[in-house]
Amino acid sequence: MEVNVMENIFLLVLVTLLSALQNAFFAHKVEKECKSDNSKTTAFERVYCANRNCMDTYPTFIAVMWCAGICLSQAPASFAGLVYLAVRQKYFVGYMGQISQSTPGFLFGKRILSFLFLMSMVGVLNHLLSHYLATDYKDYIQTVTNAASALLLLP
Repeated sequence: MEVNVMENIFLLVLVTLLSALQNAFFAHKVEKECKSDNSKTTAFERVYCANRNCMDTYPTFIAVMWCAGICLSQAPASFAGLVYLAVRQKYFVGYMGQISQSTPGFLFGKRILSFLFLMSMVGVLNHLLSHYLATDYKDYIQTVTNAASALLLLP
């Protein structure tokens, strides 16, 4: 792979690999709970449901993170991806306790996915503007996006 291309996607690749490790961790938790003596307990149902919910949103997360990283800027997209992984971990652990403990992680995760989707749409819009109107705002948008990505840490 060409070095320049790899530099443009390296952070996205790292976050994707970390998310794969996290998925393996979640699967291990489900397997461990399944092999316990009380495999049909509420603990198993909670772990299984939390894993299923995380798997349901995983394709959306990967798609918007990669689109935001490629269309606009990989650094804020990767940062948002890392924050999303932390939030997903909080959601999973919260779901294993009481389901109400998982709500903040769920809502925070939706906010991060919305941010990544917005980044993707702005990147696509900027590409269309530069292609058809010969106006490129990518530098300005990247500056705003880099600053806005820090706002993701606010609760």
